[in-house]
Amino acid sequence: MSDYYELRHTVGFEETNLVGNVYYVNYLRWQGRCREMFLKERAPGVLEDVRGDLKLFTLKVDCEFFAEITAFDELSVRMRLEELTQTQVQFSFDYVLLDGEAETLVARGRQRIACMRGPNTATVPTRVPEELREVLAAYTVDGTAAGGRAPVRTAGG
Repeated sequence: MSDYYELRHTVGFEETNLVGNVYYVNYLRWQGRCREMFLKERAPGVLEDVRGDLKLFTLKVDCEFFAEITAFDELSVRMRLEELTQTQVQFSFDYVLLDGEAETLVARGRQRIACMRGPNTATVPTRVPEELREVLAAYTVDGTAAGGRAPVRTAGG
């Protein structure tokens, strides 16, 4: 098992701008999709809880770009746990261009979420669900649970 959760994606024309490169908002969209698929595949009980009263509030997102990608590029979005507190989770995302055997890091992002419960007018922080804590242990950035980051060539280097 690798130390990251991976979402594979083929870039489509609808994700590019007039110049032909990927519009930046799509990187953030892919972060959300990666997180959703992780929950679906690895923590379905948490997803069920979200259908109840658990809320996952996105507090912060960012993305740093190293190289352009275009339509029909094959991309691997690799999510790792960066930080886990009692009520919040921070993920890191590596966006890796796959070209045959070569892998090139084209962007890196982060996302911080807070676990909340209660009605919209009285939502309060709640502990990160135990199921999520357990499955996240295998995806740490520093490698304490599953080894360090796999080497990836950065764009231009």
